[in-house]
Amino acid sequence: MSHREVADELRTRIRDRVLQPGRRMPTQAQLADEFGVDRGTVRQALRILQQERLLTNVSKGSPATVAPDPGWAPAGPEAPPQPTTVALAPRVAAAFAAPHVEIDALCLTSISLTLSIGEPLRRIHAGELKPAKVDVRVLLPSRDIDLAFPAPVDLDPADADRLHQRWLAMRNAQGQVLQHNLLALRSTHGIDVRVSFRALPFTPPVKLYLLNESEALFAYYTLRRREEEIDHEQLQLYDAEGTRSMLFAFEQGAGLRDAAFVEQSHLWFNALWETISSELVLTN
Repeated sequence: MSHREVADELRTRIRDRVLQPGRRMPTQAQLADEFGVDRGTVRQALRILQQERLLTNVSKGSPATVAPDPGWAPAGPEAPPQPTTVALAPRVAAAFAAPHVEIDALCLTSISLTLSIGEPLRRIHAGELKPAKVDVRVLLPSRDIDLAFPAPVDLDPADADRLHQRWLAMRNAQGQVLQHNLLALRSTHGIDVRVSFRALPFTPPVKLYLLNESEALFAYYTLRRREEEIDHEQLQLYDAEGTRSMLFAFEQGAGLRDAAFVEQSHLWFNALWETISSELVLTN
């Protein structure tokens, strides 16, 4: 298990309030035993969460502490950009307070969006939120294209195919989870829900989330060279860590530049949806 995977699991526990704000984390030794890794891997994971402002007091000594208000502050026009895993969830949760929730997303796999839906779903089931209608549209790369990334460094066709199949499985799995969790609100809470997917004929170099026609959240997919084990073999590849991409927030009412960005982002998304995108089926 890598330090990134440990960080992802701990981040989920913080988001789901399994690890409570202001409370101490388990010790590094306890976390190492739980995940079957060494303490160095745990420390790397904790530093990632500290950089995301989810943890404080990360050191080799006493256990780290969950931040008092971990990443749930609104992303206003003066707020600095934050990693997608930090910034997206609170904005999506706020969007679900509206009677008619509208979310448009353009991304590589929809994993960040799927994770961010967890908090509003929890609040709906707790009776804290009850929108009357939810419309979600997602643009994802087509299965029929050669992805620009992830891609093997050596351009070996066999390695490229393995990476493509892994990405396709992830794209479909995350989309299916997102669709299932949202459509379940029809039977459990009587909410009118529609979830639609369409396929793009290119690999998006950016990710975009549009919330209730009033916010645009934008991030670059920044490529890095790294090594990863694929089918029990180490592979050098170029890839982007989308969940950690820095998300910039633009809001209607925050000035002419922000309003123009939100408006143009909607026009751009709708143009892609209505013209060159095609039907997308979430199967392998």
